Amino acid sequence: MLPHARKAPDVNARTPHKTAVRRCAIALTASASALLLTSCGVLDSVAGGSSSATPKRGNDITVGLLLPDKETTRFEKFDYPLIKKRVASLTENKGKVRYANAEASAARQNKQLEEMIAAKVDVLLVDAVDAKTIAAGIEKAKDADIPVIAYDRLAEGPIDAYVSHDNELVGEVQGRALVEALGSKASTSRIVMMNGSLADPNTARFKQGALSELDGKVVIAKQYDTREWLPEVAKTNMEKAIKSIGLSRIAAVYSANDGMAGAVIDALKEAGVSKVPPVTGQDADLPAVQRIVSGEQYMSVYKSFLLEANAAADMAVARVQGRSIEFDALTRDTVENPAGDRIPSSLVPVVALTKDNIEETVIRDGVYAVDDICTPEYEADCEAIGLE
Repeated sequence: MLPHARKAPDVNARTPHKTAVRRCAIALTASASALLLTSCGVLDSVAGGSSSATPKRGNDITVGLLLPDKETTRFEKFDYPLIKKRVASLTENKGKVRYANAEASAARQNKQLEEMIAAKVDVLLVDAVDAKTIAAGIEKAKDADIPVIAYDRLAEGPIDAYVSHDNELVGEVQGRALVEALGSKASTSRIVMMNGSLADPNTARFKQGALSELDGKVVIAKQYDTREWLPEVAKTNMEKAIKSIGLSRIAAVYSANDGMAGAVIDALKEAGVSKVPPVTGQDADLPAVQRIVSGEQYMSVYKSFLLEANAAADMAVARVQGRSIEFDALTRDTVENPAGDRIPSSLVPVVALTKDNIEETVIRDGVYAVDDICTPEYEADCEAIGLE
């Protein structure tokens, strides 16, 4: 077991949709991904293995990739290049990725999807800006016999599969971290909940998981939904919360992701807070990791970009090439969509990221180097926690 795995939430804390992958582990880093998934029987034949199915296509394939925004730094910096690299490795460098980023515009993403259909891509990976409005485009893709795999967010419409993280568990990890940070004062502590965009189906799951840990344990003084996950919207809402509750009476902030966490912290500092209260996050963005090092942000949720991106690429290539055995092995989880359909899925693990396990998570996995984190501004903070 990796050193930070001891800090992971108990996989037996709740049991819905428990499958082979979840039984194997709930917290790991990308450096262990191949070993874990192979031991679970998931990747034993995808990358270069044999299949009884007759491939629909050879290696000369095009994967269409639609990502939702550039505010979340992981999409441009990690997800796209990782998927591109994996597709190439699975297809002897003959396969390619056609990429578009919607920059937080559902209308732009719908147009990009139609352009992908017109370009006759072989398969689509779609991370929806708006899960509902993308459904019509997904219907068009299916009519054109283009399989669609929902990536990171569960889009509506006739999708073939879904790859993401256990998003309810993400919320649980965040909520539990806040309760632990507040300690014996938790029951009387007022917190603010800064949730994500209502157009993102993951938001409801994050919130559900968080509330399972927060309800009855803290006082939820204010809750906000954040249009398009925009940090500036989160900052405005945090300013409203400070005015309504009172700066000194806010004991902690549940922020659903790191971009909003940074905005929340800015609002608190500009209001004159003497010490930033515990603030959660998600995605392990570099500025968030640096804030964790300095003590301004309490934690983030690290979701292995490598695991998720590789799983998506593996599923896309297997689906196009008709490798049903590999495709089924990669989708042993199931998730229910709003229509009540059970979607074959791959849910990859998550881990709480704090100043205590930075070295064993994002550094060990090669997401960041120590020099990336410990710039001159954070050098003293890094030394204080032994990060050198």
